[in-house]
Amino acid sequence: MMTVNIRNSNEEDFTAILSLVKGLAAFQKMPEKVTNTVELMKEEKDFFRCLVAENDKKEIVGIATYFFAYYTWAGKSLYLDDLYVMESLRGQKIGTKLLDKIFETAKDENCKRVRWLVSNWNKNAVDFYKSRGAEIDEELFVCDFDEHGIQRYLEGVKK
Repeated sequence: MMTVNIRNSNEEDFTAILSLVKGLAAFQKMPEKVTNTVELMKEEKDFFRCLVAENDKKEIVGIATYFFAYYTWAGKSLYLDDLYVMESLRGQKIGTKLLDKIFETAKDENCKRVRWLVSNWNKNAVDFYKSRGAEIDEELFVCDFDEHGIQRYLEGVKK
């Protein structure tokens, strides 16, 4: 079993992180949805939080991106945006180590909730999260507007 180190990302990691984000999008069969760039990540780095899993060769093999949110029902919370491990390295507890560190971060930051989404077709992920004690809500739908959708919405409001 390889040695894996979990650490906070830095700007030098952005290229590798974006590559894994694109790998996740391909796995989700939505590669066209990734519009982010390394340049944009640098420009918006004050909003970007990411843990990286690094192998003994200092290669980034997994990521957990997250941000802090405020939910009126619960208070300060951590939202896990992406948790992804290179497909060839799954089953080696890298995802577990990343998720453990997410929960440690939430505790250290006095969060009242940790939340994320999981695709209902991704049985391995659903089973993994359930095995860790996650309550999976099957009643809520995700509402999403991309950059163009925001513009269309605002144009509709002006009519």
